[in-house]
Amino acid sequence: MNIVVTGANVEVAEALRAYVARKLERLSKHLDHLQEARVVLREERRRPVGRAQVVEVTVWGNGVVLRGEEATADPYASVDRIVDKLEKQIAKHRSRLIDKRRLDERRQRTAERARAQAASQQEPEAPGPRVVRRKRFPLKPMTEEDAALQMELVGHSFFVYRDADTGGVCVLYRRRDGDYGLIEVE
Repeated sequence: MNIVVTGANVEVAEALRAYVARKLERLSKHLDHLQEARVVLREERRRPVGRAQVVEVTVWGNGVVLRGEEATADPYASVDRIVDKLEKQIAKHRSRLIDKRRLDERRQRTAERARAQAASQQEPEAPGPRVVRRKRFPLKPMTEEDAALQMELVGHSFFVYRDADTGGVCVLYRRRDGDYGLIEVE
């Protein structure tokens, strides 16, 4: 993720820039398609605080825009609080995506059942299952936790990935009891 830190009438220390970059990199662990973050640091006079260190952050990525602003007496505290806010926004966004995907899957299954029922009444049964769709995708190295998150985001009951530690191909799948199973290819 590209991170741009600027100061509005304020000199931004290199240590603060590094701190902001380190904290914002945490966001890409939660949502991997974030592309750019713009951070503006400024100082304002506010009555209850005196001089407030204001941090504005805007993050962009594949149709997602996250924004937040926080003001405290300490710029580091402002950064911590704004990152916490953005993580909550990401969690809310992800849960909406998952809910939408599950709803779409339910609708699709219902429509497929209706089509299958109509077809079974009209046509004789086909002789066994057949391959109706093929997909190709690059295997990205990732951890089991990242694979589980990706599986939830795409709404599938399984996910194929390359293990970051061993480099082997693995299949993570959801078991009927709600837990996950892992198949490691030798």
